[in-house]
Amino acid sequence: MRTPRENMLSLYRRTGYDWAPVSFSLCPDMEAKRKAAMPPGVSFGEYFDYPEGFASAYVPGPKRIPRQDPDWRKFFTEPLHETTTFSDYGVAMEGGHAGTHHLRRMHHPMAQFDSLEQLQAYPWPEWDWQDIGHMVPVVKDAQAKGLPVLAGMGCTLWETSWYIRDMTALMMDMTEGDAKAVYLLDRVTEDSARRAAAFARAGADIIMTGDDIGMQKSIMMSLDMYREWLKPRLAKVIAAAKAIKPDILIHYHSCGYVEPYIADLMEAGVDILNPVQPECMEFAKLHAEYGDRWSFNGTLGTQTTMPFGSAKDVRDVVFRNLDTAGAKGGLMVCPTHLLEPEVPWENVEAYVKACRDYSRGKG
Repeated sequence: MRTPRENMLSLYRRTGYDWAPVSFSLCPDMEAKRKAAMPPGVSFGEYFDYPEGFASAYVPGPKRIPRQDPDWRKFFTEPLHETTTFSDYGVAMEGGHAGTHHLRRMHHPMAQFDSLEQLQAYPWPEWDWQDIGHMVPVVKDAQAKGLPVLAGMGCTLWETSWYIRDMTALMMDMTEGDAKAVYLLDRVTEDSARRAAAFARAGADIIMTGDDIGMQKSIMMSLDMYREWLKPRLAKVIAAAKAIKPDILIHYHSCGYVEPYIADLMEAGVDILNPVQPECMEFAKLHAEYGDRWSFNGTLGTQTTMPFGSAKDVRDVVFRNLDTAGAKGGLMVCPTHLLEPEVPWENVEAYVKACRDYSRGKG
């Protein structure tokens, strides 16, 4: 019997697996449903009688070099609510009203910048990329327990950049070949490459990268624009990690329809695609074309099956997609996004039970 680490890595490398790992994220309303269903102090593994399914660990990221934070508000022309928070890069975020949960209003500090000099003079944050002393013990402890170690660095390039600049402004910069786009994307790429390298030096098994580059039915930008501006930079980030740890796996997230980008993502070094929204792409079709070379994560729709299907529907999708992937693996079936208030708790239970029953019926 494989350890959880061996099981997950073997699944993603398509060399067989002993059980289907599970994963889901809950919004505040769903967290309330969880608390109502689960006794206090009981872990997910205990509650679902599936401890092996939930087994994984996350490594913390590099430490930001301390500084007196700038007065970020001076970069915004519009008034900001007093409770507004700011990211490391100065992006202003205001919490949504009750019921939105995942949504925030975002304000972009470089939206009004009209010169390269303004970007160069910006108070960019800095991290101590060489200090991994707080990361290595976490990795070693988890791997000694047989757990796979995941490193999170979503919003790797594109999203971080447009959050700072504003999507429309950055798209215009890219379209015009403006030096501001080159500088901004290069700066974010450099930070991401150093972060990926730090995770690799610490010994992480999987780096979870990603940028939303798809929309519901179409791609967000042309292939030519993607290949000019984003693909080589993503390849640089991935290469920085794989130069240190060649067997590290790269998980890439993008919501929406991204099928036209797949060959480019593979060439850039991506190993695992998430979330394969069934409302946007057909898993069986993608698996038939790429399943011998690529692995997948997701496929259980959070716009359709999880909120509006029955427990049987959830079970049927889990079994069908695991059957499609086959005995070699290549799919971690899980919800494609945060579980929102419309999802019945019974469907969460049906999802985990389906993975458990499928796995325990393998023998």
